Amino acid sequence: MALLNINDVTFGFTQPPLLDGVTVNVERGERIGLVGRNGAGKSTLMRLINGELAPDDGNITLEAGAKAAYLTQHVPAGDAGDIFDRIAEGAGPIGESISVFRRLDAKAHDGGLTPDEQAELEQATSAINAAESWDILPRIDRTLREMELEPDRTFDSLSAGMKRRVLLGRALVSEPDLLLLDEPTNHLDLEAILWLQSFLSRFAGTLVFVTHDRMFLQALATRIIEVDRGRLFDWTCDYATFLKRRDAMLAAEAEQQAQFDKKLAEEERWIRQGIKARRTRNEGRVRALEKMREERHARREKVGTAKMQLQEADRSGRLVARVKNIAFSYGDHPIVRDFSTTVMRGDRVGLIGPNGVGKSTLLKILLGQLEPDTGEVTLGTKLVVSYFDQLRGQLDETKSARDNIADGAEMVEINGQRRHVLGYLQDFLFSPERARTRVEYLSGGERNRLLLARMFASPSNLLVLDEPTNDLDAETLELLEELLGEYSGTVLLVSHDRAFLNNVVTSTIVFEGDGNLREYDGGYDDWLRQRPDPTPQAESKPSPDNGRAADKPATESKPAKPRKLSFKEQRELETLPKRIEELEERQAELFTLMADPSHYQQDGGNIAESKAELEQIQEELATAYERWELLEAGGV
Repeated sequence: MALLNINDVTFGFTQPPLLDGVTVNVERGERIGLVGRNGAGKSTLMRLINGELAPDDGNITLEAGAKAAYLTQHVPAGDAGDIFDRIAEGAGPIGESISVFRRLDAKAHDGGLTPDEQAELEQATSAINAAESWDILPRIDRTLREMELEPDRTFDSLSAGMKRRVLLGRALVSEPDLLLLDEPTNHLDLEAILWLQSFLSRFAGTLVFVTHDRMFLQALATRIIEVDRGRLFDWTCDYATFLKRRDAMLAAEAEQQAQFDKKLAEEERWIRQGIKARRTRNEGRVRALEKMREERHARREKVGTAKMQLQEADRSGRLVARVKNIAFSYGDHPIVRDFSTTVMRGDRVGLIGPNGVGKSTLLKILLGQLEPDTGEVTLGTKLVVSYFDQLRGQLDETKSARDNIADGAEMVEINGQRRHVLGYLQDFLFSPERARTRVEYLSGGERNRLLLARMFASPSNLLVLDEPTNDLDAETLELLEELLGEYSGTVLLVSHDRAFLNNVVTSTIVFEGDGNLREYDGGYDDWLRQRPDPTPQAESKPSPDNGRAADKPATESKPAKPRKLSFKEQRELETLPKRIEELEERQAELFTLMADPSHYQQDGGNIAESKAELEQIQEELATAYERWELLEAGGV
């Protein structure tokens, strides 16, 4: 018998139902990734399995004697008590007696109890005896050791990542046969995500989890169940294989629906011919048409993909930001020590480090919003910044989604064209009803999409994205990656999503501890390959030169002092920026010209001439950039 049986279950808050007659079995030892679009019903299915909701029809049964535990995606705020108390709650009603016994038993050994405390201790001891639950104490201790938790620390003092670890421990102390996890990596830093991934890979029970972290999903899931348009699609494979098979299935479905719609249109034309269609010999065809109409009406279309478009402002100067030997501290706590870097137009820089290490602080310094304690900060020209705030502080929760975009107006201007605000929000998958909903009632994924809509409604040439991936489904993430790849401006990105970092950034700045920062070429996987081995030798304090790790051998000798430029070289250095600007302006003119379809209706010689000129300018620009950087570094 399967561990979990979901049999012909229907459930919905409105019509059409979120789940429509779904059936699936879960066997012991499986690790199932539950995937689907935002709002498809993944969390609802988890709550149904956990018994928090009852199905409208059908039944869900767990094997006799089996236990399930559920970790929600929201971390509770304001929980009092220490870590031991929170873990003990997982043992059920007896957990409170175990917490009381531990606290008072320790106090009795230290210095004695009051009469009231002695009575409370005896009552807790009697309750544990009656429930025959003395085995739970060593089980809690084992859970604390395995999860590397300090039992006497207060829950309120922990970071979001450590709180999630405690809540996972609370779920595990009951030794569940089935563990349900809803977005367990949300708001965790990379270290916490990797720890959780490793821990769950060793979990002996059955795991069903929802996550937007594609690398986490690929590493853990042995089976994928997709929630789509009220149905469950079962794929016994890993996530990468699922993507290929799902795309093939959707292509076949689209082809089948196109043929059906073509046949339906032909039959509709036939029925409009009139009396011929109503003759006795054609009644069967009429009935078949009525059945096709019902089938088409019942079809649930796949949720569309967001149609996001980035508005680009006029190009910034080539230099976006340069920091030289900067340092910044909060009191005695160093955030940045002696760090230097240069961000040029078109760079896509990812910031990697634990929660609270100072990534947002570094962003503010790079943007000129915060003065460093020491060092120099030089900002480029013509910067137009759009900012994505991980705390969503730019959204007014008392206003509707549409008013957060247009502030009461009916129209917004997007890429020089006026659009109705409801039509614009539909591009971000907001129905007119949801667009009129106050922000405080929107889901996490909807809030993130709204913040993206707000940010993309304004032109920019510098995007600052602070944790943009939380709560977004895979399709929206992939579209955002594609947009950022085509964006000609500069991107500064803070993210703990490893796949997103790999697909977006061209370099990373990594916080390596004690205020030391280092730059690496490439994305997350490239950083893993380039970073020093975590050996005792590698733990020595890094030098403050902050050069790119991939380009600096361990035995590198001290660089020679740059020589002074000659008068001719100095004049050349002074004239190069103007020459580069002229070339870039002509390059932009040619791009505009060649983007016009009418350009290709000209004589072939004119087209070839434009193409040749563009190639010539690109070669001259490459040479000019190389020469400029060489002269700035001290010449040859």
